Amino acid sequence: MISLVVLAAGKSTRMKENKLLVNVDGETVIERVVKTAIRSKVDEVVVVLGYEAEKIRDRIPALKCKIAVNDRYEKGQSESVKVGLSAISRDAEALMIQPADVALIDAQSVNRVIDQYRRSKRRIVIASHQNESGHPILLDRSLFPEVSNIDEDSLGLKAVISRHRTEIDYVDVGTENVLIDIDTQDDFEKYFRKPTVRPTG
Repeated sequence: MISLVVLAAGKSTRMKENKLLVNVDGETVIERVVKTAIRSKVDEVVVVLGYEAEKIRDRIPALKCKIAVNDRYEKGQSESVKVGLSAISRDAEALMIQPADVALIDAQSVNRVIDQYRRSKRRIVIASHQNESGHPILLDRSLFPEVSNIDEDSLGLKAVISRHRTEIDYVDVGTENVLIDIDTQDDFEKYFRKPTVRPTG
């Protein structure tokens, strides 16, 4: 089985509000991201919360996902990755990592990473576009011990990927959405807000 971990513990320091709770077309960003993950071929979705955990939890109570809380979220993303890893099924053959602020990822892109993993049997498969690597990142079960020992001081997940760079399969998913972080108000305006069409005449 394939487990996908959504990293949703950060503080949104570059926004005036928690970006995961911003409403876009009738639903919050966190709802959008989790629903997309659930629609994909993954077998389970784990959402790692931290900052304003209860507010975010309240937005996704009816969604078929597992919640894990990272009480050490201020120490960086590595802590959330480890909390997510500890929360996935013991039967998981691979772990997918997706930061919640890479919010434009579609289910098809997730599926392409999974399909490539099944075909290639590579230990790491990463969604990419035009030679740029993005998310999600898939890691084979054989790497779980290394992932469980990452920390921010030693570059976290990047260090694991670097050590195994000859074993990576990059999958061009055909869209830049796998590269785009929604970090600022400008990002929201650019990618989510549709321009208003004024009537002429």
